Amino acid sequence: MAIFKQKLLWIGLVAVFVVMMVFGLAMMGSVLGAKPQHLPVALVVEDKAAARPDGSALNVGEEVKKNLLSNTALPFEWHVVSTESEARAGLDRQDYYGALLIPPDLSAGVLSLATGTPQPATITIIGSDGANAQASATVKQVLGQVAQGISAGLTQQLLGQAGASSAVIPVSTAQAMMNPFAVTQETVHPVGANNASGNAPGMLTQIMWIGSLVVSIILMFAAKKVNAAPVRRLGVQAVQLVAGAVFIAGVSGYLVWMAHSWYGMDFADASHTWLILMLAGIAFFAVQSTLLNWLGMPAMPLLILLMFFSLPVVNMAPEFLPQTTQDWLYSWTPFRFVASALRNSLYFSGVDVPGISLKVLWSMSGIGAALVLAAAFKPRKAAIEAQGNNSGAASSAAKGQ
Repeated sequence: MAIFKQKLLWIGLVAVFVVMMVFGLAMMGSVLGAKPQHLPVALVVEDKAAARPDGSALNVGEEVKKNLLSNTALPFEWHVVSTESEARAGLDRQDYYGALLIPPDLSAGVLSLATGTPQPATITIIGSDGANAQASATVKQVLGQVAQGISAGLTQQLLGQAGASSAVIPVSTAQAMMNPFAVTQETVHPVGANNASGNAPGMLTQIMWIGSLVVSIILMFAAKKVNAAPVRRLGVQAVQLVAGAVFIAGVSGYLVWMAHSWYGMDFADASHTWLILMLAGIAFFAVQSTLLNWLGMPAMPLLILLMFFSLPVVNMAPEFLPQTTQDWLYSWTPFRFVASALRNSLYFSGVDVPGISLKVLWSMSGIGAALVLAAAFKPRKAAIEAQGNNSGAASSAAKGQ
């Protein structure tokens, strides 16, 4: 058949496989095989040793601490802190995804189980959903399993000691030994309602990138319509930047209004979130306009690939990503800094969270603006062709003379 003799058909088929390979790498290659490792978790052991009836000391907290720190199978990087308040301050700073609090009366509570008035202590598990909902869920799940293991070990130890003695223990005491302590879970910095289970920062970042890209393309074409000398083009580029900032302010405000009014997204401080989105949009616009002004429409594949490569990783905790993805993508993608700044605004409002996200966004905006202005002095294709035509005409005239 004649259709199969067309080169365009086979070139197009090869192009389809190339596109599938590239976008498959972008959407799956950077995150497949992702698993939690080295998740930072605070460990607070305030337990005080208690005296057994024979005079020896029981320090359950210290035993638990030693076992946890030596357990390399857990996907945690333990940070031993002295007090609960110190651990909570670290959760506010996003130093940890969670914490395990061993209370001061754990050992005393375990010894009380053999008495007629058992007073079991309470171990507290804390997860910070605002830092990363996926990481927080993992921390709470694994720490719950850890607490069950500790409880089972203590139960076995207590029942063994009771069995070794000649005394008969009451049923109520045996039942108390089956649950040597209570466990409570707590969530700090909750993500709130209609926040895509904590993925709202990444979602808003992606929408803002697309909105900024549309603004960048429109203003690039509008600026190219102006054929002027380099000095005048400098003014055109400046107007492009100012117009872009104004448009981005409106687009970011509309995004906040739409997310809240249409979809019920909760904002702790809507005006602050709008300012973060506006700065993010301006930074995106500066980067996009730089590439478009210097490279033209060939820059579009780069911008699209950057978005698709960044989408899978922007909402994931870096500790879930393969090391290669962390080093070669997550460490520099602008999406990551915007999502981090939005996370601080959405889930850590009122908390002084140190970070470099805003500094990076300001730097992107400033450097991008300077490069957009510098594009005014880039030789234009039309001007080069016109100069070539004039030179050719002059040469022809000289030969005619």
